[in-house]
Amino acid sequence: MILIFLGPPGAGKGTQAAHIVTRYQIPQLSTGDMLRAAVAAQTPVGKQAKAVMDAGNLVSDDIVAAIVEERIEADDCATGFLLDGFPRTEAQAEMLDAMLEKKERAVDAVIELRVDESALTERLLSRIAETKARGDEVRKDDNEETFKKRLAVYRDQTAPLIPYYEKQGKLKAVDGMGAVEAVSAAIDAILVEFMPFEERENG
Repeated sequence: MILIFLGPPGAGKGTQAAHIVTRYQIPQLSTGDMLRAAVAAQTPVGKQAKAVMDAGNLVSDDIVAAIVEERIEADDCATGFLLDGFPRTEAQAEMLDAMLEKKERAVDAVIELRVDESALTERLLSRIAETKARGDEVRKDDNEETFKKRLAVYRDQTAPLIPYYEKQGKLKAVDGMGAVEAVSAAIDAILVEFMPFEERENG
């Protein structure tokens, strides 16, 4: 089962990813983690990425795709994986499709967590107020201005993946505004069709 999560920052993707990893026993592949691991392991593509980052440049789509390709060859990805942070753009989605096709694999489902952006902003402000009330330090990037910029980047770059996967018949929308357990249950109801029959019977 190969899955992708879509949704703006603050939609709860991290919480639901943890549920999927536990429930379906597949790894969550974070682009940042994979990049750091490749650099630390000094793989050929990791060395290439390090040289680019050391020069203060952004790692290209080709390098990110190569790191993903290297990671999904690992044994723990044999039964599937959840991609986190890749693809972020339509160009990366096309790269992923081509990469998986070579391996005779394909994305099974793309789960979009649909949320109300104004409600997300309210949640953020409430969280900041609670943090301050406890006397804890608010993270530098935990502010309304930064959050709105991240939302704008999502809308411009990543939201176009919604029609891309819709055309492929792979997009599954879930209401992300409910309680955590309700959102998890809605995701489980979608993913049951991708599980082997015996597991459905036992699950």
